[in-house]
Amino acid sequence: MDMGLKGTVALVAASSSGLGRAIAHSLAFEGANVVMCARHADVLKEAADEVRGVSGSAVLEVVADLSQAADIERVVQATVEHFGRIDILVNNAGGPPSGEFTSHDDAAWEKAFNTNLMSAVRLIRAALPYLKSSGRGRIINLTSTSVKQPIEGLILSNAIRMGVIGMAKTLAVEFASDGITCNNIAPGRISTNRTRDLDQSRAAAQGITEEQARAATTAQIPVGHYGDPDDVAYLATFLASDKASYITGTTIQVDGGIVKSAL
Repeated sequence: MDMGLKGTVALVAASSSGLGRAIAHSLAFEGANVVMCARHADVLKEAADEVRGVSGSAVLEVVADLSQAADIERVVQATVEHFGRIDILVNNAGGPPSGEFTSHDDAAWEKAFNTNLMSAVRLIRAALPYLKSSGRGRIINLTSTSVKQPIEGLILSNAIRMGVIGMAKTLAVEFASDGITCNNIAPGRISTNRTRDLDQSRAAAQGITEEQARAATTAQIPVGHYGDPDDVAYLATFLASDKASYITGTTIQVDGGIVKSAL
């Protein structure tokens, strides 16, 4: 199936590893030109070289900390200067630390707010004129199944990521006349460094091994295993495509069935 992505330009946040890297790879494989950004230059270059080499698409890497407003402006400007347009924006950021309510002070809340909500707000704001000019703009926000079913011990994620969902639902209406869709992906237990960190935190808190913690979580997943980053990337690529032009304002989980809610 031709996704209609050849020649488009996709800005993928936090794309040196994990879900962001998988999405950048999938979009590039479908013919999109991709801008990858992350904080660490060496890891980012390795990821960009891999995506560039495998896909044959043009890839621009920009070192940036997306919790910083100035870095966001710089990434967007670099994208436009290099490619002349932005058609797809994938908002992604590392998840906030685990912990219960009493374990986080104001600084932790403010960092989570800037990293997981304001990065999306600022990226959308900076990219909006170009998404409008595209005529087929796509905004895709990576969140978590915590927006559908709060996760024990992840108070920051449970609270902050809800703001992204509310924003996206609003923007889906506000931007519809500009041909822009805005959707959210809610990954469940996907095999990434983030998930390994959470398994280790649970293991330490419960006095068990990491393997035991992972087995306990796996037992809650109907399909019986953790997902792969590509499972998320394939959905993101579809939502970015021409085939998804009538889908907007939605939150779709990729979770092997772990969320039990009907909607």
